Amino acid sequence: MAIVNIEVPLFKKMVMNGAINLKNHHQEVDELNVFPVPDGDTGTNMQMTVMSGVREMSGNTSDSIVEVSKSLSRGCLMGARGNSGVILSQFFRGLFVYIKELGKESLTVDEFLGALESGCKVAYKAVMEPVEGTILTVVREAAENTAAKRESFTCLEELLEFYLEASKASLANTPNLLPVLKEAGVVDSGGAGFVKIVEGMNLALKGVILEACECAHEKTKAEDAKKTELRYFSECVVDLNKPKTFNEADLKAPLSLLGHSLSCKRNGDSVKVSLHTNTPGRVLEITQKYGEFSEVKIENMHCDRVKDTSTKGEEPKKHFALISVCFGDGISQTFSDIGVDYVIEGGQTMNPATSEFVKAVNAVNAENVIIIPNNGNVVMAAEQAIPLCPDVNVQVLRAKTLAQGYASLMVYDSSASMETNMAEMQEAIANVNSGEVTYSIRDTEINGIKIQCGDYMGIANGDIVVSTEDRKECTKKLLESIIDADSEIVTIFYGKDADPSEVELLTEMCEEIHKNIDVELIDGGQDIYTYIIAVE
Repeated sequence: MAIVNIEVPLFKKMVMNGAINLKNHHQEVDELNVFPVPDGDTGTNMQMTVMSGVREMSGNTSDSIVEVSKSLSRGCLMGARGNSGVILSQFFRGLFVYIKELGKESLTVDEFLGALESGCKVAYKAVMEPVEGTILTVVREAAENTAAKRESFTCLEELLEFYLEASKASLANTPNLLPVLKEAGVVDSGGAGFVKIVEGMNLALKGVILEACECAHEKTKAEDAKKTELRYFSECVVDLNKPKTFNEADLKAPLSLLGHSLSCKRNGDSVKVSLHTNTPGRVLEITQKYGEFSEVKIENMHCDRVKDTSTKGEEPKKHFALISVCFGDGISQTFSDIGVDYVIEGGQTMNPATSEFVKAVNAVNAENVIIIPNNGNVVMAAEQAIPLCPDVNVQVLRAKTLAQGYASLMVYDSSASMETNMAEMQEAIANVNSGEVTYSIRDTEINGIKIQCGDYMGIANGDIVVSTEDRKECTKKLLESIIDADSEIVTIFYGKDADPSEVELLTEMCEEIHKNIDVELIDGGQDIYTYIIAVE
């Protein structure tokens, strides 16, 4: 039977299926990173963004599509990570804006298309300088091409099928719009993530309900993290209200988004559910829709780690506070030592969500707050926190590397005004050269430089300038590209994989290039990047 109206149950099912499809394929999207660096995280960021929205949406029991889409938008906003994640959150905000203006309880085929077009418009507005050949292009062209064919669609299935094919065609064309993609031999990763969401939505219309799964690589990589992150073991037995029509997949799909180690076993007219999660209440809420509880069990697996975090009295607000995003224990400690009040762990390997910046702003208890992202893929998420903290004067310093953030702290003055600090810190950013040494995870060619899988790469101010089999040679050539006659200080954060004998040679390398330069070596403790270098 053709579908001509979208009501709340179908809307939820479509969005949830889209989120699950992206989650199940996010590593494929990660691997589309233009730079062959092992920290590609576009797919991870996007799936965490939309999953945050889905969790918020699934907890909304309203029959109003306006209220449900509002919850989805809010959840995506707070969970937005990385530039593509922020753009995706704005796409869903655009859907909500349109649906709110309609004020109806369901969407027709025309109205759903209008919501998709609104999502595109709001997403574009969120980006100061939109770049074609990215997720923005895929979202726009899919909506425009579908709208141009509107008269040929008689039902939602036909419209979404065409929208999906239009998305895929636009994605395939991204290398022709963005030369760096063609040179690297990949399509845009953000656009690819968006296509995965649309694929999942389309499958939902066909009755194919997906379940979130973990690949073996993901389990191995994140095993320890999951043990510490997921606090509760939730288990319950439900006597089914409608055992004849009960579909196990309908229950497992939303639950699979709430944690790990999901088990859903039916025994006659009852079903037993168990899950490791941080939201046991949500687990019970979803499960209860299918019947009445006969057993409920919730255990805090980290009871021995619970600490009293209560505060005695409210402290007066500080005049100024700094928030910075860092990765590596040594780097985090260094930033704290030179004035940062609150360090958010993440950056290169895990972009923090907008909610983490809001939490940090509230925690520092200051009238004026400067956020130092230290990563170009973190800036947009940080900026989204500004309107969410209306009682605090929050500014985001557009520091796109750790070297830039480190240099900006050298001129920060807690007694100066926000305007003065931002101007001085921005100038410091403009006068620092950033360098990183890491390794390649695939063969490619970028800016005319041929890169083999396993090569060491030197990245100067965001561009790969050298690729060799020998790390020492790579480091020396990188230093030669960022140290000049005007350079005075070189600060090098060395990572976990740095060879101590090689570290001892770094000062000598720098002095061979510029004999009067001062060199500071700091044990950064970071992963992936052997050396992170700031030249001032």
